[in-house]
Amino acid sequence: MVRGVWEEHVVVALVGTRRKGVPELGEVELGERDPAARLLDQAGLLAVRRRAGMRPGTAEAVAPAPSEEVPVVPEAARGRLGLLLAGDRARLLPEWLEAVAVRGFRVPARYLPELLDRGRADRALRPLVARAAGRRAAWLALQNPDWAYLLTESEAAAEPVADWERGSRGQRVAALTVARRTDPDAARALLLRTWTGESALDRAAFLATFTHGLSDADEEFLERALDDRGKDVRRCAADLLASLPGSAYARRMADRAHALIRLEGTPARRHLSVTLPAEHDDTMARDGIPFHPAGSFDPSAARTGVRAAWLREILSRTPLGTWAEHLGLDPEAAVALPVADDFARDVHLGWCRAALRQGEARWARALLREGFIVDEADSPTALLALLPEPERSVEAAALLAAAEDPPHRLRLLGHLPGPWEGPLADAVLAPLAGAAGDDARHVSQLCRLADERLTPASAERVRDLAAAHPSWPLTELADTLAFRHRMLSELDEPDNQDKEQ
Repeated sequence: MVRGVWEEHVVVALVGTRRKGVPELGEVELGERDPAARLLDQAGLLAVRRRAGMRPGTAEAVAPAPSEEVPVVPEAARGRLGLLLAGDRARLLPEWLEAVAVRGFRVPARYLPELLDRGRADRALRPLVARAAGRRAAWLALQNPDWAYLLTESEAAAEPVADWERGSRGQRVAALTVARRTDPDAARALLLRTWTGESALDRAAFLATFTHGLSDADEEFLERALDDRGKDVRRCAADLLASLPGSAYARRMADRAHALIRLEGTPARRHLSVTLPAEHDDTMARDGIPFHPAGSFDPSAARTGVRAAWLREILSRTPLGTWAEHLGLDPEAAVALPVADDFARDVHLGWCRAALRQGEARWARALLREGFIVDEADSPTALLALLPEPERSVEAAALLAAAEDPPHRLRLLGHLPGPWEGPLADAVLAPLAGAAGDDARHVSQLCRLADERLTPASAERVRDLAAAHPSWPLTELADTLAFRHRMLSELDEPDNQDKEQ
């Protein structure tokens, strides 16, 4: 095999040609030359062979890359990507990739290897790379296991594998992803052919593709997967079933939740009464409620410990639509009710996570407006994403106004993604103007957050603030906003070149 021949050459290079002869390449004649020079020539030949589109020893050609249907970014934007990858304000790369995808462009093919490597190292970057990279990126991911993550992210997955049983894990994940998007029933039948013989690692990877095209038709298969011997498989199955509000799993969770939360009091003074789960039994374990859920050792909840965390897990997996019948209240009224025994945080966090899992905008709006979860900075951020776009900025500005002090405001802003525009931009700049003269530390922290998220249209307003309050953070913020303005404008410029550079 070529790998063995390559290793022989490496050994000779390490010990020297005087101590060990140069390996022969029988099919190649390079002539009688200095041994060291011949070793280097042969190594170069082997390196090219290893990188070529042929599988060593088989002469089996790799399928050609698919043609692209999406146009490449304009010429100026191609140069900008090179600067970003070279380190010029590299933190703005996610925004650039998002803008490329929104405008219906793709990145130049020559930058794909470096982008795919960036995605391998940074999970948050992966969906952005997948959206902006085009079809050739998925083709490259099929050739390199290090880039296989793209196959579950990309909407432009290359043609996967013809032989399901013999394909690599990456190829098979690609096959299931494509099938789940087009024919979920056929994808499930394909997986069932080999399910019992797959490794636990592979079963978990394959089951994760069921997020595409998930429906009640998958329930029977997912219920069986709750008894799988693989922990990750069981967890994935439980998460998928929790997204099916009509499933038996959802009914089990609703029964648990309704037994723990009751509406009590008179019509004029109603409240929610909470009973914590008494124990973690086998049925809870089977349904994916971990014995030690995340946050079960939160010092602020030390009095309740894991039992309160079990409550949050149960609520997060209960269909929100069942609360109207159980409580006789709409989301706004339910969220506004007092909760006995200081369990409001646990109840509202459980509902918050359920809203995120189920994509319930009305519950998200109710939870945001009551303000009970402002101290959980990441929760409001995620809930905002469920609201219609014009509404997000207004609700975010209201959250910011409700923040108690500058540190609280900074913590909340740290979880609010850009662009900050409209009322939210006004809410950010107003305290910035007031604080610039006497709170340099607050200004510096706020500028570090704003330079990637504040709308570039605010550049002139920030320059005016910098002139009124000479402070380097404000000047640097204005410069970064101007850079982002140019960066985004380049994507809207006409491109006079017909072919990709």
